[in-house]
Amino acid sequence: MDNPVDEPVVEHSPAALSPVLSPDAVPVGTPLAWPIVDRDGSLLFADGTTLATTDERNFLFEHFLPQRGDLPDPATQPPPTAAQPTDSASQLTLKDMHLEIGALIGMRSQLGSGAPMHPCRIIGFAPNQALFVTPPLQQGRLLPLTPGENIEIVAIASQAVFRFVCTVEAVCRAPFDYVVLSKPGVIRRLRERKSIRVHAHLAVRFGLGEAGDAKDGTKDSTKGNTYDGLGLAKGISALGMSLSASWTLGAVGERLRLAFRLKSAELDTEIETSAIIRNVHKGKTPGEPSTHGLELDRLDAAQQMAMKVFVFDRQDDVLYWSNGLK
Repeated sequence: MDNPVDEPVVEHSPAALSPVLSPDAVPVGTPLAWPIVDRDGSLLFADGTTLATTDERNFLFEHFLPQRGDLPDPATQPPPTAAQPTDSASQLTLKDMHLEIGALIGMRSQLGSGAPMHPCRIIGFAPNQALFVTPPLQQGRLLPLTPGENIEIVAIASQAVFRFVCTVEAVCRAPFDYVVLSKPGVIRRLRERKSIRVHAHLAVRFGLGEAGDAKDGTKDSTKGNTYDGLGLAKGISALGMSLSASWTLGAVGERLRLAFRLKSAELDTEIETSAIIRNVHKGKTPGEPSTHGLELDRLDAAQQMAMKVFVFDRQDDVLYWSNGLK
């Protein structure tokens, strides 16, 4: 952050205002008079935030589509569909997956391969390898399931992600709501490593250290917390992310404060947490972003669920496996 501060930019006349911003419309070194959001409405910078350098502004326009948050947003464009990864099929059994009672799984109809995964939990196993699970929810209501229907299951176990098909054998209402699934069909497994990451394009506001004011003294007016800048999460797992920023945020072992929004078919969650920097890859040339491998070590139960659901929804968009990022 050694770049010189630019002169404040004069705002356009009201008649020329547009929700879509250009670089010369975003001041450097002067507090913003309005919030900046991405094309999906996600907050990038709160009003009153100061962009410290031109590198930070360049990063903003290179990785996002900045718009004024106080003006009507244009229509949201759907994200691009990525190519489906290749799985390796093997003669695996339910025992080989090492699933436990309470394990979170994702479920969707086999007929709707493009539909989102709906989270539910395993509550029991039968001697014939049938599964007992909680009913998945869709918009707060029980997902309609029919006995005899084939459903696709994705299970993120401790050492791998598995995908298989079951048949709905029964939908039970007493003594409580639960679903009986048949013995899994052919079980497919991705390469076995510690954790899986999926592609993402998430705006992440960061603050240096675990507490304290931002370097420019500004606050996020939505929650009263302070942040020093904006980064881009290009890969995300259930407990971590790969964060790109216009400058190096710290050394391995240091901590950051993070704020970001996770949107899936069933959840829309604002997450504020802290993270440990596990690895850093600095930009090789001036102006090239630095990439940080972060471990999110203080997620509560609701935040963990939101992270796992986000991964479930994108389980066909696997980025790569990593031992370094949880």
